[in-house]
Amino acid sequence: MSGIALAMVLAAAVFHAVWNLAAKTSRGDTTIFIWMYYSMACAATLPVGVARAVVTDADYGWELPAAAFVTSLLHIGYAQLLQTGYRKADLGVVYPVARGVGPVLTIVIAVAVLGERPETLALIGGLVVIGGILLVTGRKLFQRSSGLGTGLLYGSATGAAIAAYTLWDNYSVNGLGIDPILYFGLSGVFQSAVMLPWVLRRRELIGPTWRSDKRPAVIIATLSPLAYILVLYAMTFTSVALVAPVRESSIIIGSLLAWWLFKEKDPVRRLAGAAVVAAGIALIAVS
Repeated sequence: MSGIALAMVLAAAVFHAVWNLAAKTSRGDTTIFIWMYYSMACAATLPVGVARAVVTDADYGWELPAAAFVTSLLHIGYAQLLQTGYRKADLGVVYPVARGVGPVLTIVIAVAVLGERPETLALIGGLVVIGGILLVTGRKLFQRSSGLGTGLLYGSATGAAIAAYTLWDNYSVNGLGIDPILYFGLSGVFQSAVMLPWVLRRRELIGPTWRSDKRPAVIIATLSPLAYILVLYAMTFTSVALVAPVRESSIIIGSLLAWWLFKEKDPVRRLAGAAVVAAGIALIAVS
């Protein structure tokens, strides 16, 4: 993995971790809050993407709206599976399974189906990264729980959704040649439009949610596009089988920041997981 690609994906992981911490401070209506930052993010990125298309004289046809619409549905499906899993099972099961299954499936499909051939050392590094993630997040996987089966089901389904949108986005920016900024902005338009009917049913909560959550919404609307657009650009010249596990290092960064800022427990486990992830990234970097 090139140094530029690694720097881009690691920067994206930091941005992803920070915006997730900002999301934790939200106090208003969840649906409206998500719709707000989706809408602001696409309002910021779509004009830039359109301007780039004009300057570069890009010639897109049906593939642009079709690809953006598909990824918007995949991302909404991912969010629905994740939230349903959190309601029906333990977060401590759903979350690590989802974040582990997603990059594993991505690696398997990229190698077995798409014909990508990253070096063996890099693939081992990707699996080490996933192991570090499970070390930090997966304690409850090894504890008896009445909802373990449900958690594994929803976690696996969510992980499959992560793999699906990652592979589709990789195809969109590589196979279809769509500019990542324009792609992200247009997909945000579709996501906001799909969510709008639910927002209108809660219209009386728009004002209170904006007043309580405008700061985290602006942070997310800024950092979320930066994070994922960097990942999309990295995919244009780096194997998706390597990008997928490295971007999940955001979980470790977020876990360490939560320990530092919110005084959450288990510092030794968090630091150990960070060390394992760092070792995996080092293997990918030297391959």
